Formats: sequence, structure tokens, C-alpha cells
Amino acid sequence: MKHLFVGFMAVAIATACSPTDTSNTAANSQPSNELTLDYEYYQLDNGLNVILHRDNSDPIVAAATIIHVGSSREETGRTGFAHLFEHMAFNDSENVPRGANRQMIEELGGSRNGGTWSDGTIYYEVVPKDALEKLMWIDSDRFGYMINTVTESALEREKQVVKNEKRQRVDNQPYGHTGAIIRRALYPAGHPYSWTVIGELEDLQAATLADVREFYDRYYGPSNATLVIAGDIDIEETKALVETWFGEIPAGQDISDLAPMPVTLEQSVRLSHLDNFARLPELRITIPTVEEYHPDSYALEALAQLLADGKRAPLYRHIVEDDGLAPSVRASQNSSELAGEFSIAVRGNAGVVLDDINASLERALADFEQNGFDDRDLERIKAGLETSFYQGVSSVLNKAFQLATYAEYAGDPGYFQTDIQRIQAVSREDVLRVYNTYVKGANAVYTSVVPKASPELVLTGSVDAGIKEEAIVAGAEPSFDDSEADYERTPTVHDRSEPPLGPMPEIQTPTVHDAIADNGVRLLSIESNELPLFNFELFIPGGVWQEAEGQYGINALTASLMNEGTAMRTPAELEDDIGLLGSSLSISSSMDGMVVRGSGLARNFEATLAIASEMLQSPRFDEADFNRLKQQTLTRIQASETSPNSIASRATFATLYPAEFRAASPTVGTLDSVASIELNDVQAFYQQAVQPNNASLSVAGDLDSKRIQTAFNQQFSNWTRHSDSASHSNILNEAISAPRTELPNWVFVDLPEAKQSVLFMGTQGPSSYSTDAFDLEAAINRLGGGSSAQLFQTLRIQLGYTYGAYAAVYGGRYNGPTLAYSSVRANVTSEAMDVFRGLIEGYEAQFTDADLATTQNILIKSQTRAYESLSQKTGMLSEMARYHRPSDYVAARQTRVANMTTDRVSELLNQYLAKDQLLYVIVGDKATQYDALVEQLGEPLVLDRWGQPIQ
Repeated sequence: MKHLFVGFMAVAIATACSPTDTSNTAANSQPSNELTLDYEYYQLDNGLNVILHRDNSDPIVAAATIIHVGSSREETGRTGFAHLFEHMAFNDSENVPRGANRQMIEELGGSRNGGTWSDGTIYYEVVPKDALEKLMWIDSDRFGYMINTVTESALEREKQVVKNEKRQRVDNQPYGHTGAIIRRALYPAGHPYSWTVIGELEDLQAATLADVREFYDRYYGPSNATLVIAGDIDIEETKALVETWFGEIPAGQDISDLAPMPVTLEQSVRLSHLDNFARLPELRITIPTVEEYHPDSYALEALAQLLADGKRAPLYRHIVEDDGLAPSVRASQNSSELAGEFSIAVRGNAGVVLDDINASLERALADFEQNGFDDRDLERIKAGLETSFYQGVSSVLNKAFQLATYAEYAGDPGYFQTDIQRIQAVSREDVLRVYNTYVKGANAVYTSVVPKASPELVLTGSVDAGIKEEAIVAGAEPSFDDSEADYERTPTVHDRSEPPLGPMPEIQTPTVHDAIADNGVRLLSIESNELPLFNFELFIPGGVWQEAEGQYGINALTASLMNEGTAMRTPAELEDDIGLLGSSLSISSSMDGMVVRGSGLARNFEATLAIASEMLQSPRFDEADFNRLKQQTLTRIQASETSPNSIASRATFATLYPAEFRAASPTVGTLDSVASIELNDVQAFYQQAVQPNNASLSVAGDLDSKRIQTAFNQQFSNWTRHSDSASHSNILNEAISAPRTELPNWVFVDLPEAKQSVLFMGTQGPSSYSTDAFDLEAAINRLGGGSSAQLFQTLRIQLGYTYGAYAAVYGGRYNGPTLAYSSVRANVTSEAMDVFRGLIEGYEAQFTDADLATTQNILIKSQTRAYESLSQKTGMLSEMARYHRPSDYVAARQTRVANMTTDRVSELLNQYLAKDQLLYVIVGDKATQYDALVEQLGEPLVLDRWGQPIQ
């Protein structure tokens, strides 16, 4: 559901005039306790709707352009066009240098992307404020002056990229086909939602240049679009720039909005698919409902949460707790422009028959019909909405998204006021009415997706969904060259040459307050009063390094169990008390420790911290909860057996590090190790691990440091070190070094019928305690640091082998891995591996002064947007605490980047990316790919999906 749910009444928004009136309107005066979001909304002569919003809290600018065309405007047999065109639009345009559309934003210190859904396409960027006019030059040229540059070769390349995306996200993933199965069954043939956004492979391949031109001419006109620019801007100057860059683009064809097209089902449909990748059975029930902004959509969203979300929710109680059939259950209302769907999804435990899940689900609904729901749950849902609203406008990009979406689909950027009123007005009677109207006894689409080898798990009465799997055929993709189009440049009144950058923005690091609590915990905070929110992380070091061999995964299991109530509160009471504050609280695990995360409204900080203290110091440790969470963990480990990236990651860690070193095994543990853990083991681990030794609290928000320190000292006064904590303290405050292993030639893991092959390169990198970690990240930026780097540009842009390719330094307390990775279409695995390896091993020799200058510009200017959100600020503080950074470490990093030399880059690459230290891992279909790889690379070490050698 796309509604922005807002849970408070005193919200005001100062709006300008309607889009047909271009006059200025000053902001209305507002009471001091109300949020004012000022914007100007107007329309250019060519029909482009424009929204401008000024926010000078950070020296950055965001732009979002929504084109009101998604897959719903396509036709049967010509699906996937809207998404394909989104890809095409990031290629060449007439007045921007070739490749700049993908590279320049990143190299200016910004980020950019796009997305397509059933009802629209969006392009968006965030840049330092000095790049505002360059951003408008690029965006307007992509919008109005790109179609003449499209060649047959460019079209073929993007077809291959989109097909790679489909293989990666759909064909090569468990349950990836479920969405397509549901759409075909729920909507009648020809309905705009009867196909998926990404479309069919054969439709994509059949697309012609004439089709692309027709699509552009019809839909990509200013009169079918909304542009939002938000951030540190001058409104009048920006209006002039918008007129200059966008004003002379031809208006395009008149496109009428589609009227809602809700559907009904004459009878229920049961469909099944035997999934090559799934290891767990999944049942989904989908019921047709109402479109976006329909008055009933609000109550349906509340109904979904009441049925599935929470300890008292009947679906959760019956399916998860009472019957133990699944680790979780989900329900949702998804309203789109033309129609809506109410969905219940259950991914069962291994071997569970879906008939049993369906029977349990029916008992849960009968329970709901008879007993209704607790009013506290509806109150809890509403209480979280105020926080959700503020978080939804916590960045300039989020503001741009919200304003653009409301303007384009509701006709008013300020429509969220109606959303506020409607969600606040949802009553018990509304919830029960929509249940009886839309859900009770409704015909539905039932989809059973089960492991290929377990057809006996399918829901009784199901018929095969008829999914056609793509055959892996070498040489099946047409070839393409990289030739440029021959065209006459479109005449323009305005000179569309590249504009200069504006003045360099001042980069200011937030002021950090550093204190020590009474019990020795370090308290780091940043005061930020833009919004009445807080965000905190309480980090307790130790993590998996305290686990005993044979009990791997106990750190994660202990953290999970600590969320299940306290000695004073049942799980349901704990959930109520957190939710009614509008806060969120959770305890999670990481390799290096445990983290208590909290967020909410600043006025509820003390109350939230008090509950966090209780969760940490007085866990409930109930036997039934433990057994359920243990089973959930085993189920999730088992499910990861078919995730290509999880398989590649396990193989990399298991080979790169000695078997006796903890990092060689997954942080969540293994099936054997988790199965061996008992509740008394968790209780003993808790006593050892959850201590304040070297712990730290990082807080960002509308709170001063004195208030934070006072609250922490009050709530954690009893959390003190144990008498035997000396040895505990010693292992928490130092780097851990893993010995190197003798690496095999390369590693292969068989994933039969995989439509893509996963390529990993791993090498032991530096610990995050070392400045080498940051320096190495800078050194490999031009290798895999984003879409402008070599891996992406070569494997995706030039060759069309992949959807993406990247490299990163992972660090941690130990000498964690540096990884490069990509997923390539299966029928070019050996060719892609040759290029992948060549780029990595040749990187140091080809690194130039120009590469260094680009890296320096990216990393320095990207700091303008590094600390915008509270979570970014909290992350900065957490890094300071975990790795003993000084308070000026951010500025010191900037200096290190500015002073970096090519000699330093070479030193780092020779130390950490030397050829004899590189491990290559490939996960793919052995039947079609193995022989060619052996011919190219020699004999590999063959592992199973758990990272163990196959004899």
C-alpha cells in the first residue's frame, strides 16, 4: 500500500497554488507544535508539474521525476517495455557526453537510480548542492533529448541487462515466479496487471527500435510527469533553472489517467509450482480488493496487521505458536492505481504439508470471526504512525518521493492530510466490515510453491501453474557492438552545453558529545533537532568470538530470545508497551557483538530506554519461545541452501579462513551446531556475554547529551560488570588475526539449472581497527565502488553480461574479507569469469593519476550526504566506539583521502590483492558450465552448498 500513514493530528503543510497557477504563495503561519513542510507547486507551459521544497539542513539536493507510465500501459505480447525504457533512458542523450548519465552523478559525489512499477517510472538523484545545475542538465537531457541516440546495439545491450535482472531476481531465486503466477490467475487476460513489471523474456527480445520510439513519443512528455527538487536550494533561482532546462521540452501527447479496474473472482483457483530452488513449502492466498486511496484501503491495511503482526494476531498464534508449522506469517494490503490485493503468505517449515497450513489458517480466521481483536492492537498500530510520518520525511530524497507521488497519483502534494484523517478514523467497525466484505469466504488465488522433489506438499486440488523455465543455451543471445547513433542534434533555444559547478559546499561534521556513564559505558551523541525523533544503538562487544566450538550460532539465538518478553512482561505485553509509545526496539546479533536498537519520538526516549534496559537485564528465557526460535533458525538455515549468493558466501569464507577459525562458519551457525543448543546453554552464554565491559551507546536525535546521560544512568544503574569479567574484557578490545590458508586453484559449487552464475573473488583484508581498511576501500573504488567503476562498466555496460558488479572491504574485528562479486547469465560464465579475473588482477597496473583524482572527488564530496539521517549519524558514532576512533576521525579520513597517492594505492593492492592471495568462487550449473571453466581455469576444489569439500 502506498499511503503515507501518519498518526498525529497537529500536522500542517503550507501549500502553494494549484499546478495551473504559477504565482507564489507564502507559507501559512503555524503553531509552534506543528510541522511545516513548505513547498511550491506549479506547472510549466509544456505541462510539467514542478514541486520545489527548501531544506538547508545539509548541503545537498535531491531530484525525483515521476513519469506516469508503468507496466499497466503495456499490451499483451509487448510486456516489460516501461522497465526496459527506464534502462534505455540511462544511456546516451544528445547533449550529455556518452556514458555520463551513469557515471557523472556518482563522480560528482552523488547517487542516482530509477525504478519502474505497475503504474509509473521514477528517476532520482541526490547530489552535493554545487552540482544542482549539472543535475538538471543531465535529467532534462535524459527526459527530452535521448530518443535520437538509441541504436540497435544500445537496445540489444539493455535487453540483455534487463533479462539478466529477471534471471537474477526471478528465475534464479526461490519463489521468484510466485508474483507472475498470481497476476495471471487474479486478473483476466488483457488486464493491465495481468503481467509482471519486468515482463516476459520473449517480449523483451522482440522489442524493436520503432517500438521504443513509439513508447517514448506517447508517454515521455512533460504533460505526463512531475518533477520535484528538494534540498538546499534558493526557490527563485531554482525556478529559473527549471524553466531554462525543462521549459522548452515539447509537451508530448495528452495521456488520460486510467480509471480504477478492480476485479472479482468467480471461483477460487489453486495453482502449484515445483521450484528448483525452494527448500521450504510456501502457501500464498491472494484476494482482489480495492485500489489506492479507496476509503476501504485504510481499514484493509489495519486488518492485515491485526491478523498477522503481533503476539496476539490470530494467524501468528495459530500457525506459528500453537501448531508450529512455520517460523512466521505475513499479511498485507497492496493497493495500486487500478486495483488492490489482500494477501496472506506462509513459508512453512521443511516438510510441512500445505494442507496443514491452510487448515491452521482457516482456524485462525474462524477465531478472528468469533473473537475479533484487542483494541490495544489497533491503538498500537495507530501509535506507530506518528513516528512513521516523521521518518518518511527524514531525508530530502524521501520528501521528494512523497511529494511527487501524491502530486502525480492523488493530484495534490498535500494529500497526506487526507491520509492522516482516514487512517486515524479507522475504527473497530471499519476493520470488521472490510473483513466481512472482502476477506470472509472470498474467492482467492491459492499458490503452492514447494521444493521440486516434494510434490506431496502441494495444497490439495492444485494444478500446475505452467511456468516455462528458460533453457541455458550457449550463444543464444544476439551480439551487439558499441557504435554511436548517427543523428541530427535537436535544435534548442537554450545552449545545452555542460554548465559549471556552483561554489563548493561546506562540509561540516556533526558535533559529537562524548561521556562515560556511571557503569563505564561510553555515551556518544549527536544532537539533531530537525525532527522530534531519536535513534540509538547500544553495542555490546563479543559476539561469535565468545562462542564455544559446537555451539556456533548461540550468539544469534540468544539475541533473538531476548526479544521474547521479560521477567516482568509477557511477549504480548512487551509488544504493547513498545508499540503504544510509537517506538521500535529490538536486540540483534552481529559477528562482533549484540546490538540493542531503538527509535521513536523524542518525548518517549526515557520510556523507551527503560524498556530496553529491562529487555537487556531481565530476559524471560521461556522454554516454548526458545524451542520455537530454535526451529525458526534451523528453517532459515535450511532455506539458505538455495540462495546463490548465500552459497557463494559460505564457500568463500569456508575456504578463505582455516576451519578452526570462527569466521569460516556462518554467524547464524550450522544445522548441526544450532540443533545441539539447549536453553541452559543460552542462559549460560547470556551471563558471559551481556556485560557492560567496553559497551557503548550511540544516540542521535532531538535530545541533548545531559538528558541522555541522566536517562541512561537511571535506567542502567544495576547493569554492572561481573566479578569474573577481566578475561571477558580482554577479548573485546583488540583485533583478531586469522592465519592464511593454502588456497585452491578455484572453487566450484553446483546449482543445477541455475539461470545465472555467481562469481566471487575473496581475499583476506584488513581489520577495521587498522587505517588500512578505509584506505583499501578508497583504493578499490575505481574497481568496484559503484556504477562508474570498472567491474560495472565492463560487465554490464559494455558486455551486457550482468545486472551489476561491485567490490567492497568488509572488515570487522578480524581481518575480514575484501570481496568482488557479480551474477552473470549462465551461458557466458567462462567468458565473464575471464573478464572478471582480468579486471581484478590487472587493476593495480592500470591505476592512473586520473583514477585517483576521481576517487578523491567521489569520497570527499559524498561526505555532504553522509550524515543526513539519524541512522547515518548513529552509525558514525557506533564506528567511533567499536573501533576506538577519535572524535575527529571523519575529518582525518578526509585528509587521508586528499593526501593519498598512487604509490599508496599500489602498496595496498600489492599487500591485499596480490594474485596469489585471491580466491575465486563460482556457483552455477555444472552440467552446462563446468567443462568450459575447467578448460580455462584448471581443476577446482568442488564444494557442496554448505562449503564442505565433495569427495
